[in-house]
Amino acid sequence: MSITKKQKEILDYVISYTQEYGYSPTQKEIKEHFGFKSFGSVQRYIKYLTNDGYLQTDWNARRGLKVVQNGDNKVPSHLENQKQTSIDESSVIIPLLGNVAAGIPIEAIENPDDTVSIPRNMITGRHRYYALKIKGESMIEDGIFENDLIICRHQEEAKNGETVVAVIDGEATVKKFHQKKNMIELHPANSTMSPILINRSSGQFNIAGVVVGLFRYF
Repeated sequence: MSITKKQKEILDYVISYTQEYGYSPTQKEIKEHFGFKSFGSVQRYIKYLTNDGYLQTDWNARRGLKVVQNGDNKVPSHLENQKQTSIDESSVIIPLLGNVAAGIPIEAIENPDDTVSIPRNMITGRHRYYALKIKGESMIEDGIFENDLIICRHQEEAKNGETVVAVIDGEATVKKFHQKKNMIELHPANSTMSPILINRSSGQFNIAGVVVGLFRYF
């Protein structure tokens, strides 16, 4: 499975630390090395790498991380390929801002905790782009499923019918955008769900981007 640039940086750090000292780094050492603000960020990355089969961990041990070896202590070949892809002229790295259901700190585009590499032909003009991970089933009839990564162009306006990232009372959602006079309608692509109706003058709604692409990992 593919991992993000930040996940690979953490895996590389665990590998190099283990090779140098003969034991793995602690969560505190990982936190300080990467400048994370909380142990939650460290634990989240360890969970990703463990679930994808790159690390094993004993949560009861202070130095409980173990690299899943592939051959002779080298980074697995598909990780090396990802490193090449991330700097290849045919690709570009954009921020990965987390789950769409959890709200979007758009300011994190400037200093993201994580990134993902996408084909350069998905990027046009001087717009900023970011990726989000889908949670829920509101867009399944448009082929957007849970755990898909959507690629978004950051902008604050949209045309009728475009699929947007909308922020309502601080929470983000992906829906089809329709404006009718003073009303905004956000339509799910799921016949079992109803549109979200918003009074434009309420001040509790804004557009954070337009969806321009989709990634899916198997």
